[in-house]
Amino acid sequence: MRVIGGTMFDDQADGIRKSKFGKTIYSDPNMSMTSPVSEDDLCLRHSSASANGPLEPNRSSGEGSPLTMSPWNQTTHFNKSLSMPFDDDSVPANSLIMSLTREEGHIYSLAASDDLLYTGSDSKNIRVWKNLKEFTGFKSNSGLVKTIVIAGAKIFTGHQDGKIRVWKVSVKNPGVHKRAGTLPSLKEILKSSIKPSNYIEVKRKRSLWIKHSDAVSCLSLNEEHGLLYSASWDRTFKVWRISDYKCLESVNAHDDAVNSVVSRSGGEMVFTGSADGTVKVWKREQQRKGTKHSLNQTLLQQECAVTALAIDAPGSVLYCGSSDGLVNFWELEKGLAHGGVLKGHKLAVLCLEAAGNLVFSGSADKTICVWRRDGNIHTCLSVLTGHTGPVKCLASEKDPNSTNEQRWTLYSGSLDKSVKVWSVSEYAQIGSTMQPNTTSYEESPVSDGSYSSASNNGRY
Repeated sequence: MRVIGGTMFDDQADGIRKSKFGKTIYSDPNMSMTSPVSEDDLCLRHSSASANGPLEPNRSSGEGSPLTMSPWNQTTHFNKSLSMPFDDDSVPANSLIMSLTREEGHIYSLAASDDLLYTGSDSKNIRVWKNLKEFTGFKSNSGLVKTIVIAGAKIFTGHQDGKIRVWKVSVKNPGVHKRAGTLPSLKEILKSSIKPSNYIEVKRKRSLWIKHSDAVSCLSLNEEHGLLYSASWDRTFKVWRISDYKCLESVNAHDDAVNSVVSRSGGEMVFTGSADGTVKVWKREQQRKGTKHSLNQTLLQQECAVTALAIDAPGSVLYCGSSDGLVNFWELEKGLAHGGVLKGHKLAVLCLEAAGNLVFSGSADKTICVWRRDGNIHTCLSVLTGHTGPVKCLASEKDPNSTNEQRWTLYSGSLDKSVKVWSVSEYAQIGSTMQPNTTSYEESPVSDGSYSSASNNGRY
């Protein structure tokens, strides 16, 4: 078995692999890169994406898509000296502030907290930027860093080797990050290994249920209950107690790789999205010795892979990105009613971020769509361009210096090895020569998978 361009292949003479649905899987020629692609690049998996025929010139979103109609298709670049103070209100809305580049690997993960930005790449390094200047860094002894979350003084990183690592900032020296542990801990592994009942069959091998047997694709924090959720390509999600790093539960969630997990703050619901094309809702019950998650309902069933999930801060809207370039959303306050489909990308949606009334979608087409939500209507305010590779991860923070309007600082990480920093306003207006392009409907049809943005096998 080998991985090329993120596609998993059996080492057969023809160099291709059949999915479990019987469709031939090919590597995607449209995932263009400006530099040679390493074996772990993209890490995409589309179990059932169509690979038949060339891509159609008119994508599933139709002729009048935000990508071509947005007046900000060519993003304004705003350059400022980092050493000089400036008035945030003078920065143009939806503009590029700067690029952070360090030639050491493709950017797979981001996390922002106050004036700190953490970036993870396939170089095994986690870089720390303070006030948009390189501050420090630390290194794991495994492969690429697929996901980062910050929980107070702790930083959790999920890795390709199936492990979750915990880091703490040194009290004496904030520039030093020390590893505080690994999930599961060695103590828990030794304790669990004694009982035969703690072993499960994974790919014809016996493995402890508390260990992920494949890459950790996503982490989600529920600070209210002190829980950390980890999603994995091993088709499970696991629940960890932050206080003692104990694995409370492992849930066999999907028929294929789990690409995303999000926990609703203030509620008992957890959402998972998978390469099997489904989005599932899980209900959490707190028990004396841990948690128990039971399947509540399945929101989506489609042929193309579910690649990313995001939920807004109030926990009222769930967004789902797919390998066909579409973003579906559901309104939680209306009993998880399907609200519509956002159509703004040519290729797979690789990441989502919700901030205030804005939603950001990053794609393999190298762009970021900025959507503003008014009720269940979403308007594409802007299409941010500038990356030369697929946009793999997003993070945002509210701009504390903006006085006249609600502004956000958006960070985007790409497989072009750069992180771009954007200033985005909730109140940016559509240009007077353009009509607002609203792209969600009460009864929007869900994609039938006939258009595929990539032909890999659905792992992200």
